[in-house]
Parts: sequence; C-alpha cells; structure tokens
Amino acid sequence: MASSLPTLSRALPSSSSKPPSPLVPFPSPSLKITTSTPFLPTSISLSSRGASFAIPRATPASHGSGSDETLAKTTFHGLCFVLKDNIDTDQIIPADKATIFPSNQQERDELASNALSGLPDFHTTRFVEPGEIKSKYSIIIAGENFGCGSSREHAPVCLGAAGAKAVVAQTYARIFFRNSVATGEVFPLESEVRVCDECTTGDTVTIELRDSGGLLTNHTTGKQYKLKAIGDAGPVIDAGGIFAYARKMGMIPSPSVA
Repeated sequence: MASSLPTLSRALPSSSSKPPSPLVPFPSPSLKITTSTPFLPTSISLSSRGASFAIPRATPASHGSGSDETLAKTTFHGLCFVLKDNIDTDQIIPADKATIFPSNQQERDELASNALSGLPDFHTTRFVEPGEIKSKYSIIIAGENFGCGSSREHAPVCLGAAGAKAVVAQTYARIFFRNSVATGEVFPLESEVRVCDECTTGDTVTIELRDSGGLLTNHTTGKQYKLKAIGDAGPVIDAGGIFAYARKMGMIPSPSVA
C-alpha cells in the first residue's frame, strides 16, 4: 500500500525571511505521517502485510511533565570555541574523515577526534587536541551560515561525540540545523547579535535555555546575550534525537529487549 511522507520545508521558526520551499513528497510503502504543526506529527500510520494501525502523538501531559518544563532545566556551562562566518561541513569534518557512520563507540571516537579538523591553518588552536577524542570546549560560537555545504549528518555527530553541547551562531545552513535536531547531538541556537565578535576562544560561558528564549553569559567579560527561542526542537534534541523523542512520546514503540 503506497503512501507519501512530505519533507517539511522548515523544522522551526528562524530569523530567515526567505519563504519556505515547496513540499517534496517521496514514496514510502509502510509509513504515513499526518501533521498539524510545522514540525511535530499528530500521528504515525504504519502498514504491514495488508494491516494498518495508527500511533497517535502522545501529549506531554501524559508523561508527567511538559516539554517546556524539560527545556527549562537545560543549562550548559564551559569553555567556548569561537569561529566566524561560513564554517562549512568540510571544515567541521573533512570528507575523507567522514567515510563511516558510527555504529559503535570506536567509530564514534574516530569521528570525534577529527571534529573541526578541516579549519584553515590560521586557526592555531585545535578544537580537539591531537591524540585526543574529547574537546575541552563544550560550546561553539560562530557567525553566519554555520554548517553550510554537504548534507552529511557527520557534522553535528562529530561535534556531539567530541563533547560539544551547543552551537551559538548568528544563522545556520538549514540542513545542519535539521540534522542537529534529528540526531540530537547539539543544540543549534541562534543569537540576536553577533556574539562571535565579542567572545574569545577559551572564555568561560553559560547558556540557560527557556521556552521563551535563552541567555548566554560570558563570565570572562561579564557580558550577556539573548538567544532566540528554539521552539519545538528543544525537547526533541533534549530527548536524544527524533527517534528517541518519538519513543518517549509514545509515537513509535520502544525496541523490545530479548
């Protein structure tokens, strides 16, 4: 039984003023999603061998706490790594280092060790030191168009594997933003001003997320910066990605344990 799953043109509200691109359907023999919001489906319909059933989207209240309450507890603290504009996916993870998709911890560590290793030579500070698999920088601050280039999911995955918790950029390439939400690896947060011009690599910063927006505090300089609300993507990333969120909300069954 054939059905179609629309590719949503935008995951969340953004500062971009560009109109959304048209929906592009692709065939799926067993899955149909109906949606009443720009991001989260109201139900998932599955069919197998002629039988079909629907899993309705569970409401946050049915799990004892709303998504806003979950996001309100989200705080990150650590050293920041500062970049500028147009950091593309080849700088985040070079193509020759992204030939695997991590199916085990060893492969994940390999991606982590190469996070941001494609930066130009004038970046004298390494995000991950040679021979290490974790970065001492848990927050990345950048300018415009962060994550442009390839659509590979390795970009947010390698950052998360290396220990990054959030990226604060002025704007994002849409595909990096969507991949960050889908994988749940890092929070892609948008700043209201050009924070990358006022912070330095190694500054100590704290990010506090709320449903109405966020706040970045640079403890080294004493300055604070407002961050735009991340909306419905916050609880998805907080859950560990779109599949983990779907299981948590009862939209798809959890894997059975043998």
